[in-house]
Amino acid sequence: MTRGTRKATEKQVESGQRAKVLVGPAGWAYKDWNGVVYATPRTRDFHQATYLAEFFDTIEINTSFYHPLQASHAAQWVRHVAANPRFLFTAKLWQKFTHEGGTNLEDEKAVRAGFDLLRGADKLGAVLLQFPFSFHFERENLARLTQMLDSFRDYPLVVEVRHSSWANPKFYELLHERGVGFCNIDQPIIGRSIEPSEQVTSAIGYVRLHGRRYDTWFSDDPAAPVEERYNYLYSEEELEPWAERVRNVSKHAKATFVITNNHFQGKGVVNALQLIHMLNNKKVKVPETLRHHYPQLDSIATEPSKEPTLFPLPPK
Repeated sequence: MTRGTRKATEKQVESGQRAKVLVGPAGWAYKDWNGVVYATPRTRDFHQATYLAEFFDTIEINTSFYHPLQASHAAQWVRHVAANPRFLFTAKLWQKFTHEGGTNLEDEKAVRAGFDLLRGADKLGAVLLQFPFSFHFERENLARLTQMLDSFRDYPLVVEVRHSSWANPKFYELLHERGVGFCNIDQPIIGRSIEPSEQVTSAIGYVRLHGRRYDTWFSDDPAAPVEERYNYLYSEEELEPWAERVRNVSKHAKATFVITNNHFQGKGVVNALQLIHMLNNKKVKVPETLRHHYPQLDSIATEPSKEPTLFPLPPK
């Protein structure tokens, strides 16, 4: 961030008010979480979001990337997390806008239905515009991005880019001028991948951790399961620099969202709990089923395990 951008952003943070840092996983409906994050069998009224809201103050909605979020589903999810008054969702914009193109007003209307419901319930923390590695800092792409920012300017927007050409002061100034946040990411650094950062361009700070699977990140092997890209467990040593970046980001933002996208077999849930512990320097509430698979959580848990650990660690 340029000096002018950071100074202007700092003015948006209310003096004397401690900035909020909300940490949580990306998504909740994964089959490989059954028996690892969630106990099995489950009660009939069990919902994953309700359960996760006992441990986290945010979850990033993934399904809105694949198709527009229906208002009826959004309303259900708002009810499911009602027991946690601090909770805020973030949601990804439909990939037709960020990856495909050819959108129209009907597409925008479809996207807004679910987002408006969340916003009306005061449960929408941010809308994430996630662009692919192939999206470079070029005039045509800048025009396309600007049009998107204009179309959805009434939402709290955050932009994620993955190519290093976007590490450009002009880009950061564009985001700041429009009150749009920048997503700082951890990803395998291959070729011209954008590197870790602690940029703040609006009142919203945002961090996403994707894992470091160098062998599968850009794999086009049809035999390789898609989830292998996110089959990575960060060590505490790897998380510490990110905890420090989050602290720095939160100094210049009203609210900072930290999302762990290394979701396979609940690894992102483990790392999210570890980050909360690092940031607050306090022990955390840990899902009972999860700690049986990841015994390293015992050292940061507020309560002793109710049952002995019976399962080995999931494969890395």
